[in-house]
Amino acid sequence: MHKMTAEERLQWWHEARFGMFIHWGLYSILAGEWKGQKVRGIGEWIMHNLKIPIAEYEQVAAQFNPVKFDADAWAALALQAGMKYLVITAKHHDGFCLFDSPSNPYNIVKQTPFKRDPMKELAEACNKRGIKMCFYYSQAQDWHADGGAGHWEEESDGKGWMHYQRPPEDFQRYLDRVVKPNIKELLTNYGPIGLLWFDTPVGITKEQSEDLRDYVHALQPACLVSGRVGHDVGDYGSLGDNEHPEGRVEGAWETPATLNNTWGFKKDDHNWKSVDELIELLVNCASKGVNYLLNVGPTAEGVIPQPSVDLLKEVGAWLDRNGEAIYGSSASPFYNDPVWGRVTTKDNMLYLLVKQWPAGTLNLYGLKNKVLSARIVGLPDVEVGIQQAGDTLSLTVPASAPENTVSVIAVAVEGKPEAEAFVIQEGVAPIRLPVALGTFKGEITRHGGRGTAGWMDTSPSISWQVRIKTPGEYDVVAITRGNKVNDGWFGNHRIRVEAGRASVSGVVGMQDLDPDGGSIQNIRSTVGRVRVGETGDQIIQVVAEQIDPAAQRGLPLRGIELTPSA
Repeated sequence: MHKMTAEERLQWWHEARFGMFIHWGLYSILAGEWKGQKVRGIGEWIMHNLKIPIAEYEQVAAQFNPVKFDADAWAALALQAGMKYLVITAKHHDGFCLFDSPSNPYNIVKQTPFKRDPMKELAEACNKRGIKMCFYYSQAQDWHADGGAGHWEEESDGKGWMHYQRPPEDFQRYLDRVVKPNIKELLTNYGPIGLLWFDTPVGITKEQSEDLRDYVHALQPACLVSGRVGHDVGDYGSLGDNEHPEGRVEGAWETPATLNNTWGFKKDDHNWKSVDELIELLVNCASKGVNYLLNVGPTAEGVIPQPSVDLLKEVGAWLDRNGEAIYGSSASPFYNDPVWGRVTTKDNMLYLLVKQWPAGTLNLYGLKNKVLSARIVGLPDVEVGIQQAGDTLSLTVPASAPENTVSVIAVAVEGKPEAEAFVIQEGVAPIRLPVALGTFKGEITRHGGRGTAGWMDTSPSISWQVRIKTPGEYDVVAITRGNKVNDGWFGNHRIRVEAGRASVSGVVGMQDLDPDGGSIQNIRSTVGRVRVGETGDQIIQVVAEQIDPAAQRGLPLRGIELTPSA
């Protein structure tokens, strides 16, 4: 009997590229506030962050009556937005099941006045529209069930706390008595399921992660298991929340992202991303071969907020016009992203996804194939001039862009698209060198597909081959990862950037964190100025001169930029 491979399971997922995430549960009732106290951060963590006792949180279920829930409307919105799969929180960390679970009475049918199973209704609505139905399931964290990681317990001070380190035998009993019965129900009672989206593996062992993966595949061989099942044993990897790849990403990956700051509904969060941002993020993910899972947080009544609806419809309208560059596409063959936008491929096609529309001529550097034709998507009657010389392709295009956000030029080439395997300078634009494109020497940790490299001592280095076309003075900026909440993780470090025979040193890190920015940031630190004296192919290298001893995670470098000095 043929055993299904991960690549066979992933076929539909690669084609889809874009999905809807839905965070919905008891936390949607609280909407970010408990007894007059507003929770900091994301709404669905309110039980944890405000230390709400189980007995009090359980009472919220009696208020959950989403009478305006319309599964057909949700599925229709996903379809209109151009989304091909839908992932919903069947059970989040609070342990409440949004489905009729025979094994777990803490569920929407048995504990709420609603008495309906929204997962069954949504599965039927998605099936009618050709959308893959998928479930989010918190396999390790469960603040309600005994034995689950983070389980709430009363302490001597009466305040209570979430305990993450569970005795191994208690946690295994939780997996056997809570998790596996739930998984069996989800994969037995709701038809074919596209994937199970696990989350926050915390203290789960590799053997337990593998056991859950195998259990899912035994129940539904075609069902994908997300990377957050733990220990990189899933069918594909998950980037960090709202994390978008800076450079090449090897393998199958997905980015989960929000429309505003939170995931579950939070009544005071009106910080909506713009349509431009959403399309740019979709395009950036596609250009790296990464799927984009975009979240909505419905209200307790079962209504997706109108700003979310409006934004998704606009993204869907753009995909109606330009979806050939996204669906079924593969990552860019180019070593670095062009300054004007991003690139995807499909068969012998290159799709140039242009954010910064040029005034007459668009240049693409490093293409090795002969170009056969070029057209502007949406403007079939407009002629595009083609000129190839050395490592440069020049396309003559109209002065005005066809789209307000990202426009698409389709380029047919001879054979499978290929490009030079190094960075090529583009005019006076900054030379961007993400760690994902670098060559690593020594003990440096590469964080999955995330484009962050960390090292704990001064012996390793990262280098890039760069084709310099304009020698001169360059201002050097380093980008590092930072976190306001866990500020002790990252620290400040002295690095040295070497370009040929010249070098410059500076301190980078948390000292430059934006106080008005989000909790997790890509921090930009000025290193100094360096002179690049020659044209041609050169090596640019970063070494650490001093690692902050107080930084628990060492130096988390994302990349560097060299900008021609004014």
